[in-house]
Amino acid sequence: MKRYLSAALCAWAFAIAAVPAQAQDYPTRPITIVVPLAPGSGLDALVRLYADKLQTSLGKPVIVENKPGASLMLAAQFVASAPADGYTLLVSTSSAMAINLALFKKVNYDAEKDFIPIAYYVKSPFILIVNPDLPAKTVPELIALAKTSTPPLSFSSPGAGVAQHLSMEYMKKRFDLNMVHVPYRSTPQSITDIVAGHVQLGFAEAGASLPLIREGKLRALAVSSLMPIPSLPDVPPFARAANAPDFEAVSWHMLFAPAATPRPIVDKLHAEMKKIMSDPEMKEKATTIGLLPIDPPSIADTQKYLAAEREKWGSLVKQLGLEGSQ
Repeated sequence: MKRYLSAALCAWAFAIAAVPAQAQDYPTRPITIVVPLAPGSGLDALVRLYADKLQTSLGKPVIVENKPGASLMLAAQFVASAPADGYTLLVSTSSAMAINLALFKKVNYDAEKDFIPIAYYVKSPFILIVNPDLPAKTVPELIALAKTSTPPLSFSSPGAGVAQHLSMEYMKKRFDLNMVHVPYRSTPQSITDIVAGHVQLGFAEAGASLPLIREGKLRALAVSSLMPIPSLPDVPPFARAANAPDFEAVSWHMLFAPAATPRPIVDKLHAEMKKIMSDPEMKEKATTIGLLPIDPPSIADTQKYLAAEREKWGSLVKQLGLEGSQ
């Protein structure tokens, strides 16, 4: 009996001693970061930049693999079923990790149980754009116009249930506005019809709308983040413009690992991402494409933020009658 007990204690001690070694030895081979969008997107460009920096600091190749499809869920499904060893990571956004959980009838992964966040490193704010012929030149003027307009103002988005659509619905609910949603099949279509005056306004991604704002074909009234974006320093946050201090409706980029990945490895990657996101080059690149770089919060704080985002957007999807609609 003593011999068996001694053997068990030795095995336990070996396992405990091996935990720090997992982080110390990691990585011993290439790491793959799976991206849910095609090459060329802002999300993809930023991942490739920090993948190069991770490769330098970790001393092993860091490969970026694009797996677009299924409304960003194909990549998440792939990584959820990958070995939890720190060698297959996922970049994802609020769509796949918060909104789609309520929007889709079937999601082939559990966003909460299948993943652990490594780093929440940028916010992806939207710009509130209007057709220049619309008389409203400020957010309060737009709110007043929306309350009195007959017929109701119309707004566009790249599809029912996407982040831009829900951001407008969040604004409608907060200020008791009556506006009509006109869904399109793509971001360029939805923005082009604001320029043409077929719809009056919408929330749009910075990368897609900035050139048209600079050309005077669109008017920017606000940004959906709590902070202004460097590419439009004179455009106020919606929260400030509307005197609604807690109003924020953004997407975000996070790096995830499968949930069972050893915590020392997760902590090591988190520490590396904190260093990388403090790099002025990373900050400049992010702001150039309309993103807001942030100092990655702790993993525990990120998990709390994720829970709040799932509640916020999931509740809105249900209130709009869109639960399980796709």
